[in-house]
Amino acid sequence: MGVSHATSGAAVWIAFTGTMPVLTSGMHHLDPVGVILGSFVCAGAALLPDADHHSATIAQSVPVFGRLATGAVGAVSGGHRHGAHSLIAAAVVGAIAWLLTLFSVTRDGLGTFSIGTAIGAAALVCFGVKARGLVRSWGYAWVIGALLGTVMVFFAPDSIEWFPYAVVIGFVVHLAGDFLTTGGLPGLLWPIKPRPPRAWRRTPVLSRMWMSNGYVALPILGNTGSAREIVLGAILGLYVLVGIVFESLIGFGADVSALF
Repeated sequence: MGVSHATSGAAVWIAFTGTMPVLTSGMHHLDPVGVILGSFVCAGAALLPDADHHSATIAQSVPVFGRLATGAVGAVSGGHRHGAHSLIAAAVVGAIAWLLTLFSVTRDGLGTFSIGTAIGAAALVCFGVKARGLVRSWGYAWVIGALLGTVMVFFAPDSIEWFPYAVVIGFVVHLAGDFLTTGGLPGLLWPIKPRPPRAWRRTPVLSRMWMSNGYVALPILGNTGSAREIVLGAILGLYVLVGIVFESLIGFGADVSALF
């Protein structure tokens, strides 16, 4: 579900970039602003693969145009959970995110600002906060997205560097989530979808991991919206909350060493 994708995107970003002892990986630590803002961006990016579905969160973001855009993506990619749910799509989206960082303006005495990054971040933050149910209306979601996008431009200049990574990570996290459900993915080699041999298709457990239509899955979460997915989403949501509070305390100069 969209809420699970958004939550998992934010959680993975915090795990990679946060500074909490034990609970983060230390792979690429950022300052608190980068961790918090990036979690919103990554949450929104984790919804992008479902832009191939007319009922997805993104389809409802802008009247008429949202459905037209998702309909076009679905037509080009071959429908839901086809081309838009592939590593090729992740690479394309990452390239677009990088290109956005190149659209900038320079003002004397103020410096250079990446307007493309601000616009991209505003849209993704909007998608993320709406999917998480943090606001009721799309209008409020767009306002929050615009505010955080502006903050990124003026107060997080390093966002130009990490923005494409946040987008790709969120996108790939979505694919990982779908891989853990019974629907699975069209395979890492899309548009090539090799099909399993007949003996494999007749084996009960294996047939659900490599399906007759060529899709692959590790369906430990069961069907989309299952109780297992909801429980995992709740755990990840708690993790995101703890991570954001921790980074906020650091940002305000609090001594958090006693917490661990």
